[in-house]
Amino acid sequence: MALPAITPYPLPTAAELPANRVGWTADPSRAVLLVHDLQNHFLSAYERDRAPVPALLANVAALKETAGRLGVPVLYTAQRGGQTPEERGLQQDFWGPGLPADPHAEAVADEVAPGPDDAVLTKWKYSGFVRTDLEERMRALGRDQLVLVGVYAHIGVLMTAADAWMRDIQAFVVADAVADFSAGEHAQALRWAAGRCAVVTTAATVFDSSEGK
Repeated sequence: MALPAITPYPLPTAAELPANRVGWTADPSRAVLLVHDLQNHFLSAYERDRAPVPALLANVAALKETAGRLGVPVLYTAQRGGQTPEERGLQQDFWGPGLPADPHAEAVADEVAPGPDDAVLTKWKYSGFVRTDLEERMRALGRDQLVLVGVYAHIGVLMTAADAWMRDIQAFVVADAVADFSAGEHAQALRWAAGRCAVVTTAATVFDSSEGK
C-alpha cells in the first residue's frame, strides 16, 4: 500500500500528446494555476535528480513565473501528515496511513514552494474539490478555468480535472508539468483527459495566445 519506487522516464513531448477533443484556450483573466500535491513525500517515490523530476519542477516553476506575470492566481493542494484512519477513510484501504507527521515530508518542494500571495488548501481525497473550498475560491475570483500541474497524473490530477468538468470549470492538464507512476500511466491519464474532460497542453504553450499580446 506504500508508494511505488518509480522508474525514471522522460516527460512527454508536444509531438507525443493526444489529440484534444475541444479547442478551449487558457485565458489569464479566467484561469487559476493549481499546483497539485507537489510535496516531498510524493516526490520521494522518484529519484529526485533523474527524469521526470528535474524537468517537472523546472516547468512548474516556469509556469508559476508566467502566472505571476499574467496575473493568474496560484493555488496549491497539499495533504496533511499524520492523518487518522477516520480522516483518511477509504484512502487508508488503498494507500495505508499516508504522509507521516513530518514537516519535511509535508512541505512542497523548495523549487516550487508557495509564495506569500499563494493559498494552500488542505487536500483529503483524489479530487482537489472534495472537502475543500477550491470551487468557492475560484467563483469568488471570477475564474472558471483550472490549469493543473503536479502529481500524480492518473490519480489526483485526473480526478481533479474530471471534477472540474462536472462543475463547468474548464481544465487544462499540462502534460510536461505533471508526473506519474510510469510513462504508460502518464500517457493513459493524458489520453483520458483529452478525450473526456480537459485540454492537454504543455508548459510552453498553455498561455501561448496571452504571451503574444
